[in-house]
Amino acid sequence: MDRDKGINKTDTRAEPSLSSSVSEVYSWYQTNSHGLSFSEAETRVKKYGKNTLERTRKKSIYIRFLKNFSHLMAILLWIGGIVAFIAGMPQLGVAVWMVNLINGLFSFWQEFRAEKAADALMKLLPVKVRVIREGQSMEISAEDLVPGDLMVLSEGDHISADARLVEASQLRVSQSTLTGESHPVKKIADPFFGTDLSKIEYPNYVFAGTSVVSGTGLAIVTTTGMGTEFGNVAHLTQGIEEDKSPLQQEMVHVTRMVTIVAVSVGFLFFLMLISLTQVNLAESFIFALGMIVAFVPEGLLPTVTLALARGSQRMAKRHALIKRLSAVETLGCTSVICTDKTGTLTQNEMTVSRIWLPGSNFHVTGVGYEPKGDITPEQGEFTPEIQTRLKQFLIAGILCSNARLIPPKPDGTGWTILGDPTEAAILVAAEKLGIRYEQENHEFPRAREFPFDSRRKLMSTIHLGTEDQVVYLKGAPKAVLDISTSYYEGSDKRELEPEMRAGIIAVNDSFAEQGLRVLGIAMKTLPYSGSYENPEEVEHDMTFLGLIAMMDPPRPEVAEAVKKCHHARIRIIMITGDYGLTAKSIARRIGIITGDNPRIVTGADLDQMSGEELKNALNDEIIFARVAPEHKLRVVETLRECGHIVAVTGDGVNDAPALKKADIGVAMGISGTDVAKEAADMVLTDDNFASIVNAVEEGRAVYANIKKFTGYIFTSNTPEAVPFILFAFSKARIPLALDVMPILSVDLGTDLVPALALGSEPPEPGIMDKPPRNLKEHVITRSLLLKSYLWLGPIQSIAVMSAFFFQYWTHGYWGQIFDLPAEGPIYHSAVGMALAAVVTTQIGNVLAHRTERSSIFSIGFFSNRMIWIGIASELIIILIIIYVPFFQEIIGTAPFPVENWLFLFAWAPALLLAEELRKGVLRKFEKTRVKIENTGEIA
Repeated sequence: MDRDKGINKTDTRAEPSLSSSVSEVYSWYQTNSHGLSFSEAETRVKKYGKNTLERTRKKSIYIRFLKNFSHLMAILLWIGGIVAFIAGMPQLGVAVWMVNLINGLFSFWQEFRAEKAADALMKLLPVKVRVIREGQSMEISAEDLVPGDLMVLSEGDHISADARLVEASQLRVSQSTLTGESHPVKKIADPFFGTDLSKIEYPNYVFAGTSVVSGTGLAIVTTTGMGTEFGNVAHLTQGIEEDKSPLQQEMVHVTRMVTIVAVSVGFLFFLMLISLTQVNLAESFIFALGMIVAFVPEGLLPTVTLALARGSQRMAKRHALIKRLSAVETLGCTSVICTDKTGTLTQNEMTVSRIWLPGSNFHVTGVGYEPKGDITPEQGEFTPEIQTRLKQFLIAGILCSNARLIPPKPDGTGWTILGDPTEAAILVAAEKLGIRYEQENHEFPRAREFPFDSRRKLMSTIHLGTEDQVVYLKGAPKAVLDISTSYYEGSDKRELEPEMRAGIIAVNDSFAEQGLRVLGIAMKTLPYSGSYENPEEVEHDMTFLGLIAMMDPPRPEVAEAVKKCHHARIRIIMITGDYGLTAKSIARRIGIITGDNPRIVTGADLDQMSGEELKNALNDEIIFARVAPEHKLRVVETLRECGHIVAVTGDGVNDAPALKKADIGVAMGISGTDVAKEAADMVLTDDNFASIVNAVEEGRAVYANIKKFTGYIFTSNTPEAVPFILFAFSKARIPLALDVMPILSVDLGTDLVPALALGSEPPEPGIMDKPPRNLKEHVITRSLLLKSYLWLGPIQSIAVMSAFFFQYWTHGYWGQIFDLPAEGPIYHSAVGMALAAVVTTQIGNVLAHRTERSSIFSIGFFSNRMIWIGIASELIIILIIIYVPFFQEIIGTAPFPVENWLFLFAWAPALLLAEELRKGVLRKFEKTRVKIENTGEIA
């Protein structure tokens, strides 16, 4: 079924085009002004199907639920639980399984959302539509529309299918759902002979999912359902599978490494036990399992999940709502941001900024639709004569407009508009000079309107005056000049000579180069005698009044956000449905482009470019303008092929495919459609580009914090493993200081809150002055392992074993390390001492891991209150484990004298001081290296 080819599949004539006449269109679709017959419509429904969006089958919710329990780390923990049960340690098995279960449920709950994108798309298609069949105007279900149906369009209607216009009267259509641009588009029924237009720009076509702003029309349905431009967006959106985020890929790598290391160490330890000791096979297997447990950071997965959740909470406070947890860290990897213009970089409120009258130039202050600001002459005094001429100019502009300003409502909503944003901007400028539309309209009531037409590029209105009728006219400056014969200079009317015309064109071109939208305004008087039925009778011999230039101003905070992106080596590419010159002006104003000749590529240009040409083009400063949804998607795909991590912003239906394909899709929360929000990973509650940059900073901090608490967790692996090593090499003559359950109480109990506190560390100074992280850089690096296992770990191991022996020595076993009791109260209290030593040394460890290079004294001990909550929590947990009988029984501890805590706390700063020493040496080395690089000196 080829819906794009119309009806006559065997017809050898060319399919109707932009330049086809109405009669040719009727002929091709085998219909006429009376519409289809009922029987023919029924036949075509069977042939072409219902006018509905097809649903792509998605993975069931059960499969998505089970995915949280079947990734590599989860499988490792499930197996570990099974082995624990086999080895006769049910407490261990239950504990490991509970960790897996809780983490899986938490992850599913955080990321759960139904696939609502197609539902949101369907909501934009109307349920009913008016058509003409057998000469009768009737309302039918939108899903029953077929190619060849004659649709009746009127103001406020939602359009149900793609169609070619055969009649149009003052028809304007909002295509923002497909283009992202809010300006209503004038539509015509006549043949159009223009070229280099994307399909969305066709002036004599209307499209499904758009709506009629004003006017009326008749249109022949050309395509329905998935064959429409709207259906194409739905197909692109639903057909995109979500890829693993960089963090998800990294966690797979971490899990593999941890699994290899843990199993290798466990197997090696098993061989050592059976060869070096008298321990039997079963016990050797159990101890080997303990070694594996010691090296598997069971708390890592829940800590990562909770840290991402904390990061998403911090982002929410900075106006960025995260829908998928792994997207938090993805932001930190972002190397390219593809952003639209309207509403994200700009305020989506047209604002007059310049007015030019012959002999006078004015600046207009204030932005948006709030009538607050001033109009001041660029040079000279604001004389009464100039003020009169300016007032006459603005009155002409507002009376030749149909927009209205709506004052703020009690609910806090600001100034809004009804109608065309360009016309609304003129109303606001007039208000700034004290001119009220209602008052002027009352004085000069409108008698007739000749609406804007894309051929004339003009709009004019006739108003009733005291002696004569007055014509006010506005439109494209060159079109206005073509029908003008005079102009005002001061109070004198002068003939419009060629030199003056050239001067006006030069001013217009200057404004256009600045990305301003320019209108010319003119007027004339008409006698009451005579009837004026068409614009040609009126629009001639006009008196040119001046030019008014406006723009959608950039958000004030965006320029600083762009600067931060450049410092962070993040590239920004503008992809917009607006015109290239306008986009270039905004991009230059806010600093996205800095070169003299950025490349502007339109959707039509993209269609002609090969993949290799596009890749080469992306190496230059580039702006994409007048693009369709598939163009935006192609740019995103190409950037990803080049190895970039791509964030994409969007608010319309047209943005949904690119939002879903991007590594991180960012939808607008205020102006965004439901479709865009459902397709995105993040929603901005303030529609502000600056909030994306804040979120990137938080994303980088999350990854840095994951590295910090990974190092913190891995450090305690060594003192957990050393007791097993000493036990094996001493041939069981040194008792086991930490068994499996004490180790698990550290990994899942005392370590968890301090590690989470490290995940709450704010971004370090300078984090946005570095380039995005290389995806080949892993969380577990050689330096992290060396620091954990060969620097901090051994120091902590000495503390733990000394605490273990200290308890024996204070009970009469002074100087002994061999053949100590491995049962009874003394042994269990010694285990308690060893476990408490892990906790007290972890206090210094968590403080040491708060920074990567800086001294903790530079950021302050108490700048992160969560750290101290974490330290308090681990002390409370260890006190419970040691002094509460129920937990003594489960973990295998016993109480020891209170004065022993003095010995334990003496070890607390050991790891912090060791790290301060290491960082100090590193900083000195880096300072020397920088000095050598800068001066060329050789050490």
